[in-house]
Amino acid sequence: MRLWPFITSTLATGLLVVVLDTSFKSLPALGPFFDPQIGFWQNAEAAGTDYAMDLHFQELSAPVKVYLDDKLIPHIFAQSEKDAFFAEGYLHARFRLWQMDFQTRFAAGRLSEILGRYTGTVDLLNRVDRNFRRLGMVYGAEQALKGMEADPVTKAACDAYTEGVNAYMSTLTASTLPLEYKLLGFQPEPWTNLKTALLLKLMSLDLAGAENDFPLTNARSLFSAADFALLYPTTQDSIDPIIPVGTPLYLHKDTPGIRLHLPAHVDTAYMMTKGGPLPYDFWKADRDDGSNNWAVAGSRTASGAPILCNDPHLGLNLPSLWYELQIHTPDMNVYGVSFPGSPAVIIGFNDSCAFGFTNAMRDVRDYYEVQFRDYSRKEYLYNGQWLPTTFRVEDIKVKGAPDFMDTVAYTVWGPVMYDPSYPDPLNTGRYYACRWTAQDSSNELLAFRDLDHAHNYNDYLAAIQNIHTPGQNCLFASTDGDIAIWDQGSFPAKWFRQGDFVMPGTDSTYAWQGTIPQVENPHMVNPARGYVSSANQIPVDVKSYPYYLGGNYPPYRGIAINRELDTMSQATPSEMMNLQTDNYDVFAEMARPLFLKYIDTTAMDPGELDYYHAVRDWNLRNDARETAPSIFHTWWDTLKEAVYGDELAQTTLPLLMPYDETLVEALLKDSTYKFVDDIRTPQTETLRQIATLAWKKAYPVMLQAGTSSTLNWAVFKDTHVEHLLRLDALSDLHLPIGGGTYSINAARPDHGPSWRMVVELSNPIKAYGVYPGGQSGNPGSIFYDNMVMPWAKGQYDTLWVMKPDQQADPRIRWTLNFSKP
Repeated sequence: MRLWPFITSTLATGLLVVVLDTSFKSLPALGPFFDPQIGFWQNAEAAGTDYAMDLHFQELSAPVKVYLDDKLIPHIFAQSEKDAFFAEGYLHARFRLWQMDFQTRFAAGRLSEILGRYTGTVDLLNRVDRNFRRLGMVYGAEQALKGMEADPVTKAACDAYTEGVNAYMSTLTASTLPLEYKLLGFQPEPWTNLKTALLLKLMSLDLAGAENDFPLTNARSLFSAADFALLYPTTQDSIDPIIPVGTPLYLHKDTPGIRLHLPAHVDTAYMMTKGGPLPYDFWKADRDDGSNNWAVAGSRTASGAPILCNDPHLGLNLPSLWYELQIHTPDMNVYGVSFPGSPAVIIGFNDSCAFGFTNAMRDVRDYYEVQFRDYSRKEYLYNGQWLPTTFRVEDIKVKGAPDFMDTVAYTVWGPVMYDPSYPDPLNTGRYYACRWTAQDSSNELLAFRDLDHAHNYNDYLAAIQNIHTPGQNCLFASTDGDIAIWDQGSFPAKWFRQGDFVMPGTDSTYAWQGTIPQVENPHMVNPARGYVSSANQIPVDVKSYPYYLGGNYPPYRGIAINRELDTMSQATPSEMMNLQTDNYDVFAEMARPLFLKYIDTTAMDPGELDYYHAVRDWNLRNDARETAPSIFHTWWDTLKEAVYGDELAQTTLPLLMPYDETLVEALLKDSTYKFVDDIRTPQTETLRQIATLAWKKAYPVMLQAGTSSTLNWAVFKDTHVEHLLRLDALSDLHLPIGGGTYSINAARPDHGPSWRMVVELSNPIKAYGVYPGGQSGNPGSIFYDNMVMPWAKGQYDTLWVMKPDQQADPRIRWTLNFSKP
């Protein structure tokens, strides 16, 4: 009888061991995860954690000192750039390893390998992994790496950085693994220079300009040429370009560097072709991902020194996109923010100058329809010949399932993204190749490295010529008093509307005809108006520029910034901080007259009138506690759907909703705008009827928000900083911040100012900054998200550039001593 209890106990123990050591769906293996010696408990860091260490590495050529201040910001003092980048790699890995690993796996199309094929209802294998590989992300990174490693300076930087990352990884144990590895049940792998290239390609994708080839081609097939031009104009009337209208563009209009040859019969063969259905590309950049930057000359500042400001608007995530640090060597003393996964400072300043970036928004990604001889795809038609196809076999590993082998065809245009083996969302069975500048060899890392070393305008100009993709508005200011901005990148020289639609790929007729010469990229240096600025608006007046810009350019933040800068004559860093966090809404300023003029108030009940009066009396600021922004933007979104929804509903094909600026400008110019009428009804509706109908439809949404105490703008908008795995417990939710898409303070639900920086180029330089995160990627650390609330409140830290003789400064909390064994 004693045998049965023994057998039962043995079986139960064995089953428990199996259960605790097995990962089920989204759950980690519970045994290791809860193990007090190696589990998640070990990731908790006490407030008094001592980060000081003596470290010994054979790769070093001389000792390195790293001083961690009270915000866990490292100040690296090294005798050579190689050793400095080794230390940077070590620190990135020490505090952000999982983030670096996850983001590069994402870029490489390797999420299925660690998460399985599905995350909820999302098919990671097809929607991410196959999509990214067919877009050429890994291929592009490999081409970029060739360019990076062909340059000895960049190769040395990457090699040293990679050695530093791997030096830290060699110290990891089961207990010191970052929390997310324990949650997901996988191990880190050695860092490589290719991973750094992948990270930079991920930024190229995230900052890609508008690319709407498929939906615009569908729209072209549905609408007349006149209607299409009304729905999707190439520019707006209310432009305030980066380079003001009338500014010399350093080119002769009649003799540009590249004389474009339009294809014969382009108007009929390309502009008005009625093609079949086309898909909507799986992965598209966020159109409202932008940034602000401006530099004010000393003639307009209180100190007489230039002031440079930059706040790139990107995804708000934890761990943060940025890692703050100072790097000091005999040849360089630079402070700013870096990308975990890449050497150098990306946005920042040194002893002589400051630099920052906004997205250029240019379209550098086009699709071509390819004709293969047969289903084998071994040959494709090009310029009257059948050319041999190059194949790339992508081995995609899938957690809990066999590997998936995907054979991607490469043509003269690039990878064939869609074909019958990887059907587009509409299963058209066609072949579409992607031509993207990010698939070319480049060396953007050299641009950042050289900016870190720059002393003057000429150094800056030489450095930014290495910026290939993504195109950027590169801002500069120096202690010499110079300010400048260049719309910089490898921009295809295009004729009007080239690349807006899918192009024929059977010959070279529609190929890019070259790259716009560097000197012809829009730019300004020391303008008479005393400032330069960009906020993703159109770079130049299209009437005076010989090349088609493509892309699309939201105008409102640029208008707001320039309006304020025009009034400043004694600008201070404090005023610049106020401007960066300003919540005024220029779009609402332009659109509210439509609200007030065309909504019929005679049939409103008292509750509706209260909401109407809130918008009427609104100060046009998207402040956190205001209710009017929630009311107004709910009405506007409903109005836009009422105006365009009937026309777009004529087809189930993917189409592009016209932009806000298109509608507001159209209605301000013409209250009988063609699309106001609802084509689904026998009568002809007026703008007054449609505006009032939109109000009536939006009112229940507003009323529900008011009833549930969510009408305040901060609550309604609900900005949050989410963990990369979208785990609420590791995120900062429901932040009390105003702003919005069209405010200078462009804080949207999950995107916004990812780093705010203000630098006065005085003697000594004064600088201020903040980002919504923390230096540590460990959720168990007090430095994980300690800067999120100050960021939300519009507060800034003074950026301390440590001097070599300040080793005893009380701000220093810990010292890491790097030396050879």
